[in-house]
This record gives sequence, structure tokens and C-alpha cells, in this order.
Amino acid sequence: MPRKKAKNGDVSVPTRQTKVAIYIRVSTIYQVDRDSIPMQKKDLIAYCQLILGTDNYEIFEDAGYSGKNTDRPAFQDMMGRIRKGEFTHVLVWKIDRVSRNLLDFAEMYEELRALRVTFVSKNEQFDTSTAIGEAMLKIILVFAELERNMTSERVTATMISRANNGQWNGGRIPFGYDYDPKEKAFSIREDEAMICRELKDLYLKNKSLVYTSKALNDKGYKTRTGVNWSPHSVWVIASSPFYAGIYRYNRYKGVENRTINPEDEWVMVPNHHPSIFTLEEHNAMLSTLKTNVRNLDNVPGRLHTSEKVHIFQGIMYCGKCGSRLVSTPGRLHTDGYRPSNYSCPLRRNTKKCDNPTVNDMIVGEFVINYILNMLNAKKTFSTINTPDELQKFLLHGSTFSEVSSIETNGLNDFFNLLSKYSSDNSYIFAIKKPKKKKAAVNPELSKLKREKEKQERALQRLQDLYLYSNNSISEKDFILRKVEIESRLKNINGQLGLMSQSSFMSDEEFIKQASHLLIQKELKDKKYIYFKNLASSVDPDVLKTYMDTILDSIYTTDGKITSIVFKNGLTHKFIYKDMQPS
Repeated sequence: MPRKKAKNGDVSVPTRQTKVAIYIRVSTIYQVDRDSIPMQKKDLIAYCQLILGTDNYEIFEDAGYSGKNTDRPAFQDMMGRIRKGEFTHVLVWKIDRVSRNLLDFAEMYEELRALRVTFVSKNEQFDTSTAIGEAMLKIILVFAELERNMTSERVTATMISRANNGQWNGGRIPFGYDYDPKEKAFSIREDEAMICRELKDLYLKNKSLVYTSKALNDKGYKTRTGVNWSPHSVWVIASSPFYAGIYRYNRYKGVENRTINPEDEWVMVPNHHPSIFTLEEHNAMLSTLKTNVRNLDNVPGRLHTSEKVHIFQGIMYCGKCGSRLVSTPGRLHTDGYRPSNYSCPLRRNTKKCDNPTVNDMIVGEFVINYILNMLNAKKTFSTINTPDELQKFLLHGSTFSEVSSIETNGLNDFFNLLSKYSSDNSYIFAIKKPKKKKAAVNPELSKLKREKEKQERALQRLQDLYLYSNNSISEKDFILRKVEIESRLKNINGQLGLMSQSSFMSDEEFIKQASHLLIQKELKDKKYIYFKNLASSVDPDVLKTYMDTILDSIYTTDGKITSIVFKNGLTHKFIYKDMQPS
């Protein structure tokens, strides 16, 4: 490798041989067909030879990819090889070929700077080795993003104008209709329209999305994709003005995480196409949907419209088929308390699962007292010497009278966890040497737990290094390493059976969060908790947040809690007396 001579004649740091990564992108196949890529190639190769003075280059091209982000195969391949030190320069036609997103480009550019790779844009022609060049680069990028936003606004305005003129802006053709692209007109598809009319009659008569979907399935009707009808698919037809001949556009803002625009921004075009329902029938169904709050709550994907908070919503699962249970309000009690019901969607809609509905008085009584027993066991752990003695503490109370035992791995895992942490209820959890002999746990599970702890320690050390060390790492290095460690933790948590991958909780944090329950005035020094009383005296949002914080999932089979998975990966499976082999 050649070396530069210093002024005093000494040999200095070796210089790298120039090698250029030429990156080319076009966003549509139309642009490819119009020779946009060959044109870019020709000009960039010439620039590389004449201006940069080298024939040592390699071309990376992404055809048909948007510049909204950097999730493109050739770009990712190029960046991977740049990180290995293969290139000294990146050459592009225009900077928006890399990305039209300011944050994406800024992140890439900072990485190139750290790797001592020069970024060159042929058309903008600036030198990023100077301060003014860097400033110009960022200013140009701001205007590139502004142009993208303005283009998006122009497209939106054009689409709204088309809709106002009665022109269809594309999308999925509604069930019950066909569309002729040449005539640009909708027509009724009678075989599907017949099902729509029956759906309408059933819903107006019974006023139940669940009943209507079951009735359609019992008659053997399928949706256009060949699957069974669900309450949601019934709701789509019952609520859509399209079936009354009305074309509705601009209801939603954006295509991801859509929010509903104000009604005065909607485009509503009456008599746009042949109708399957009369306007009176459509309005009658809308009226029923709006007044039937319970049915609205049952629709998957709908916003929660009632005041009822389902404490265990989102963490309840069917122990037979594994489906996430659907939450619905139960019957109102004479004292004003309304429990929540949790039922398997496969039983409700198709009868493919026979797991019965369970309410939160059963679930809550079991779960809250089990957590309480865990915390009480923690306080008195100095008197517990074996996993069998710990099991007696955990199954204390009439709620657990039908449970014969806790699955060995989970029990032993919790025993070992308690051995590590002191029995006081302060929030300082110093790791101590276990005073008791460790309980045997499945080797694979032990390995996963050890690796989990290792990665958690690595994450903590990384954060300490970034925040407090005199020789702190750069923000870029911190983020890259943090993402890498969190990716490993996500994989480990998945192997431990965690359903939620959005957050990670260490064993120490799990004990700390679980202990928060004892702060509640209503629960202090309690030996047993009646869930109904608790739910009536504690803000339901507070109680739900607490459950979501420490619980990952709860499995129920035949009205019994068969498994609880905590956020730190601890899994307790319950063996019932009537489930034991004879």
C-alpha cells in the first residue's frame, strides 16, 4: 500500500487506493424503460474516469425502488462493503438517489464521514471535505425533502380533485362489484350481491355482527378471498356507503397508522355507481352500528368506543388453539360492576375451537393472588429452603385449591431468581451470592436465561460507557451496538416464549415493577385479594397498565388458567388435579 511522505521526510500513515462505489437508483420501471439507468451509468463512469481519475469502480443499482427510505438490496450491499473498507468514494447522480428522507441521509452521511469515505454528487457538484461543502449538502437535502413533500401534496390534491369529479382513484374493488377499466365504471356482481343483501337482512333483523357472520358461515358463504366471514368483514359492508351508490374518498389520512380526517374533508359523491342497498337501508344499518356500542367494541381493528376497560385485553390467549382472545363486556351486576369476558375467536366465529369463554373475575382472582403470593414469597424467602416449599407459598389460598403443582422448570427458575435478590421491598436490588443451593432447570432454558442476563449486562455497560465514561463512545457507535444487543435480546425472548417483542424486562426490573403493586394503599399487607373489590376501588387504567407492565401472556383452557408468562421470560405452567394422568 502506498505511503505519503511527510514534509520532514518521514513516512506517514498509509493512503488507501481509490475505489469508487457508483450508486444508481430509479423509482419506477417506467424510468428504467426510458434508459434512465443507462444514462446515469454513462455519465457517472465518465465522471469517475475524468474527474476522480480512476477506472477502479463498481456499480450498484436499485431499479424500481422508492427513495423514501434506504431499505433497498443494492444500497444495503454497498453499505455493508463500505463498512469493510472496500471503497474510498461514493458517487451518485443526485443526492436524492440515496434518499429523499433527511434523517436517513444524515445517518448515512455521518457513517461515511466516520469511515473516511468521500461522498460525491455529480449534478450538485460540491466538496464535502470542506465546511461550506457540508453546509451546502445539508441545505440541498432539505430542499430535496421539501420537494418530495410538495409532490406528495400535489398528488393528494389531484386525487381529491379526481374524486370530486366522480373518478375512481383505484384500490380494492368492493365485494359485490366488478370494475371495467376501459369504461371506468362499476357494475353489480350478482353472485356476491346476493350475499350482501342477505347480510343486510340478517343484520337489520338481529342487530348483531357476530350473529350475522355466524349465520353467513353456517350457510357456507365465503368472502372473495375464500375465507369465513368475521364480525369485521360484516362491519365493512354494513358501514360502507359504497353499497348505497356513494363514492367516499379522503376519509383517512395516510396509508400507515391511518387516522380519520374530519368529516368536512371527506369527498362524498352520490349516485356514483349502481347501488345494492337503498339509502334508507344503509342509514338504518349505520344507526344500529352507532347505537350498538357492544357490537362496535367487538369489531377487530375498531377504536375503543365504550368506557369499559378490559384489564387483561391483549395478553389473554387460548390454551387450545393459541389464538389471542377477544375481549367483550359481560353482564352488568346489580352492584354496578361489569366484568369482562374473554373468548376464543375460532369458537365465536367458526366453532373450530371448543375452548369456553372465561371472565376476568376468574382470571383476575387467579392472576392477582398469584402475583401477591410471589411477592410474599420474596419477602419471606429467608425461611424457604427448597422449590417444594416455595410451591406451597405460591399455591396458598382457595383460588389454587384445584392446582396440584407448578411445572418444575418454571418453579425452579423462580426459586433461583429469588435466591439472587434480597427480601426487602426497596428499589435497590443488589445481586448477591445465592445462599441456597440452586434448583435444577432444563439445560436449554438455563442457557437462554444466562445469555439473556449476559446481554442485559452488556446493554447496561454500554449505556454507562456512553453516559458516564471519560472516554465515551460516539452516539453512532452507541446506537449501532445498542441495536445489535437489543436484536439478540429479542431473539432470546422469542425462544423463551414471550409473545410481546416490543419491550424487554430484566429479572431485576421485573421484581421492581411487581413490587409496585404493594404501594397501592388497598393492597398493603394483604394475604388475599378479591379481584372484584380491587377492580372497583382502583382506577382500571392503572390496573391494566400494571398488568401490561409485568405480564406478557396468560393462557386459559376450559375455564382454567394453565400458564402465565411474565415480561422477564419467567413461565409458570399449572398442573391441575383433574388434568393429571390416572
